[in-house]
Amino acid sequence: MARMHARRRGSHGSKKPLVKEKPDWVQNEPGEIEEIIVRLANAGNSAAKIGLILRDVYGVPSVKLVTGKSVGEILAEKKLQGKLPDDLRDLMKRAVKLEEHIRKNPKDKHNKRGLNLIESKIRRLVRYYGREGRLPSGWKYSLETAKLEIE
Repeated sequence: MARMHARRRGSHGSKKPLVKEKPDWVQNEPGEIEEIIVRLANAGNSAAKIGLILRDVYGVPSVKLVTGKSVGEILAEKKLQGKLPDDLRDLMKRAVKLEEHIRKNPKDKHNKRGLNLIESKIRRLVRYYGREGRLPSGWKYSLETAKLEIE
């Protein structure tokens, strides 16, 4: 598959092993893992960060294999999801930081183009999440909104 804003093919990462059931060496029960996820979410971690912590610290290779639900589904059940999806929030952080850089360095044309590309990704994600119902209808992106949402 080609990259979104470049004329070359992208290289993707490794694939997960084709395992359908919980590995024998995982000691934690589904209830324990859900408690850990809730505790980590209350500490301010995103869903991706929670998955990394579970893998590295607790030895859980896949939350979905053990609990039958993903980290995002568990957070949605417990009403601990953030107002914005993680990928959209991260792109908005990048856009705000890049806009501050461009304000200090107005002749930096390469990063002006980079900001345009980031904002086009944000707009595409806003359309997608609007269709999926994860964002309120009528929610629009602008740098001012991004600054308010991020801080």
